[in-house]
This record gives sequence, C-alpha cells and structure tokens, in this order.
Amino acid sequence: MTLITVQEQHLSGSTLEEKFEQALAWGFDGIELRSAGDLQFQARLPELRRAHQVGVVMPTACVDMTHFVGAFDAELRKDAVAQLKSQLSVMAEIGGRGVMTPASYGMFSKRLPPFVPPRTDEEDTAVLVEAFTALGEHASSEGVEIYLEPLNRYEDHMVNRLADGVRLLKLVGLDSVKLAPDTYHMNIEESDPAAALQAAAPFIGHVQASDSNRLEPGAGNIDWALFGATLKSIGYQGTVALESRLSGPASDVLPRVPALLGRYL
Repeated sequence: MTLITVQEQHLSGSTLEEKFEQALAWGFDGIELRSAGDLQFQARLPELRRAHQVGVVMPTACVDMTHFVGAFDAELRKDAVAQLKSQLSVMAEIGGRGVMTPASYGMFSKRLPPFVPPRTDEEDTAVLVEAFTALGEHASSEGVEIYLEPLNRYEDHMVNRLADGVRLLKLVGLDSVKLAPDTYHMNIEESDPAAALQAAAPFIGHVQASDSNRLEPGAGNIDWALFGATLKSIGYQGTVALESRLSGPASDVLPRVPALLGRYL
C-alpha cells in the first residue's frame, strides 16, 4: 500500500496529534516531518515519542538545514552528516522509515555565473560517496533508510537526474541508501519522467509530489495519471509525500490532493 502524506508545516494545530487529525480529515494517510539541524529534531523526541505512541503516522522526514552533505566546506559537510545521523536515529526510535536529503541546495549552479564550481565532478562524487556511505552504514544499523533527492540544475550542480542518483548509489553500494524522486525536479530535468522512474525503480525508496509550478498536485500540468500508472508498473509500495507551495489556503486546496493522487496510485 502506498501512503500519501503531507508535510507538517501545512497542517494547523498545536500538537502532532491535532495535525494528524486534520491530515486524516483531508484524506492523507500520515505526516512527513521536517527535520531541522542543530539537533533541533533530536530535541523534539518527547513530542515525537508521544505522537508515535498514540498512533500518529510519521514515516519520513525531510531535512530542513542550512548546509548539506555536499557542502564545499569540510566542517559543514561533517556537521551535515552528524545532523543526519541524529535524525536517522530519531526516526528509528519512532518507527519511521527514513530521512531524505539533497546533496546540496542553493549552493551552486552550473547554469548561473560563475558557471564553474570550485570542485571537479570527480571531487564532488568522492565527497558524496564518503557522506552517503557513512549515512548508509548508520541507517542500516538503525534499521532505517537515507534517501537522496536529486534537485534541478538551478538548485544543485551535482545530482540533477535520477540516473545521476543511481550512479552515485551504485558507488555507495548499500541497500539502506535509496533515491527520493521529486516530481517537480523531474519535470525540469527528465525528458521522459515515466521512463526515468522505471529505469531507477530498484533504487527508489520515497517519492515527493508537487506540480510543474511547485504548487500542490493539480495546480500545474504534470500528468498524474501517468505518474500513478508508472509507480504501479514498478510495484512501488513506499510513501508519496506532498512537498509543495500552495495555490491557496491549505484548507481549500489540500483536501483535493489525496483524492487526485489516490485515483491513480
């Protein structure tokens, strides 16, 4: 069964229990958490434990940090790995599946000046293999997974297409390291999104959904019937999390999303 979840910032309520009630009322199956750095996610453990104990479904967390494992600065990379290890341990404690992260976000784009990054492609790969090997080993020891999200060419210069992610994961060689395709980024980078999903099928562990304009599914021009049919064709049984901006008030636009996605998944 594919779970359709919504990120917690879109839900109202003072507790995760209240947010979960709203998510269910809108037709979602659970909540995708946002995992902040500086050990803020770990500091939420009492809240997360309580929510887990009463049945709040929180299968995944989306990293919410200012720097990432592909940072140019070695100390920032080291901190990003440490933060993600902590977040993976938190997810293991509350019965989650894993944490997703890009290689970097907003750090450099080969499509914008100065066009040439300070590391070579080979150096980028070595940095990412080192980081995701460490994260994958920790995830495996905790019984969870780490998900790599390819971003579009304007937000990251290292991992843009699903095939880029597959090449990296093959170098890492750990089953606990998987891909998290995002339909918005795929709409920019993949000439054939369905074929890209099928080619990457063995490596996919989590999926994020937003439309072609980064708004909620149904507010743009992505072919959701094809998306759903493709996930069915590869036997995908993971989570699909709404990660998007909204075209209107959450209470107006979000209840439409589970019905739309559920029609095809």
